[in-house]
Amino acid sequence: MVKGNRVALIGTGFVGSSYAFGLLNQGVADELIMIDLNEEKAKGDVLDLNHGKVFAQQSLNISFGTYEDCKDVDLVVICAGANQKPGETRLQLVEKNLKIFHSIVTQVVDSGFDGIFLVATNPVDVLTYAVWKYSGFPKERVIGSGTILDTARFRYLLGEYFQVAPQNVHGYIIGEHGDSELPVYSSVDVGGVAVLDMIKKHPQYTQEDLDDIFVNVRDAAYQIINSKGATYYGIAMGLVRITRAILHNENSILTVSALMEGQYGEDDVYIGVPAVINRSGVREVIELNLSDKEKEQFAHSANVLREILKPHF
Repeated sequence: MVKGNRVALIGTGFVGSSYAFGLLNQGVADELIMIDLNEEKAKGDVLDLNHGKVFAQQSLNISFGTYEDCKDVDLVVICAGANQKPGETRLQLVEKNLKIFHSIVTQVVDSGFDGIFLVATNPVDVLTYAVWKYSGFPKERVIGSGTILDTARFRYLLGEYFQVAPQNVHGYIIGEHGDSELPVYSSVDVGGVAVLDMIKKHPQYTQEDLDDIFVNVRDAAYQIINSKGATYYGIAMGLVRITRAILHNENSILTVSALMEGQYGEDDVYIGVPAVINRSGVREVIELNLSDKEKEQFAHSANVLREILKPHF
């Protein structure tokens, strides 16, 4: 058995295999176990990735496995689940994926797994809540990818607009990873200068443009799906980023799906918020100072998620 940072990936579809590729390239973990109902697909990915190891900067031990192999891993990343079919409602998709997740989580916990769950499958906030309920794990050790990708898209588009590197744009998309999410423009800054001040001082920047940027962020997945059928590179890199923060005990602030227990006036819902991430999982949720409009939007987003959860829990 390889000692060190060990990850089990459940689901080797577009997102899962892209995550594995990112993990290999970035040298974040020491071992990756790939698990999928379609064993041949997972075994093919293992072979393909192993053939590229000679070009990787750091060795990653990659193998095919089963749920029993989750016993000694530090992190279980779930990318498995059904995709939305044409004509299928989001609620029908929820029903289908909850059944799949109940089976997955039960088998992982039965293996003796005692690490952290990281969930990527959509609707991610709902399914992360389900993993928390099904596993019986403490809330800190069940994390969803939340709005990490929405926030990355947001920073990228704002960087393009203001012509600065996205790393120098600081701001968050919070709420449901979906149609009810919101931009926290009240706290966005570019190199320390508040964006709302910038649009007051510089006539070339307008609130209308900022509103358009958010619409592009919110609807980005639809654009990509229309073009190529699915989104996977961006979210895979977001998952690698969360993995690094966990395994390397970074105490990094990332927008993930975390359980609300009074923060932002919300309870008993997993939702995208900035949180400090380290080896123990979610160390704490960061409470941004929201404007009145943002508070209303966030409450609406939390209610949307609770309504979806209500029939099931």
